[in-house]
Amino acid sequence: MQTKLNPYLSFKDNARQAMEFYKSVFGGKLEMSTFKEYHASQSPAEDNLIMHAELNAGEVLTFFASDTPARMEYHPGTNINMSLTGENEAELKTFFQKLSMGGKITMPLAKQVWGDEFGMCMDKFGVGWMVNITAKKA
Repeated sequence: MQTKLNPYLSFKDNARQAMEFYKSVFGGKLEMSTFKEYHASQSPAEDNLIMHAELNAGEVLTFFASDTPARMEYHPGTNINMSLTGENEAELKTFFQKLSMGGKITMPLAKQVWGDEFGMCMDKFGVGWMVNITAKKA
């Protein structure tokens, strides 16, 4: 799988409604998983919040979204990140390292509960980046 760049939208408790709206606009296939499904809830109030949603509509339109749990800051108007996804571990680790230089690593690249390696950083210009290295299929 080639590395892809996708927008990643953040919401406050309404990611499900937003992504269902976008599906009604663009069509396609919508997949959503909750914090509870990933055993990532830190309180019962987070159980049904969306940890990750993905809308695939056609060959070029794919974007992601999630709810922002109470433990993380949420600022309307600045609720978008750039998301790099793929299987090329060396390439994606290099991108992560270069993007974080002069910026700030907000979540180090590490193996996650969904099986992939994932990390987040803010580049020196204040742009948020998410890097997901897809686990190789056994």
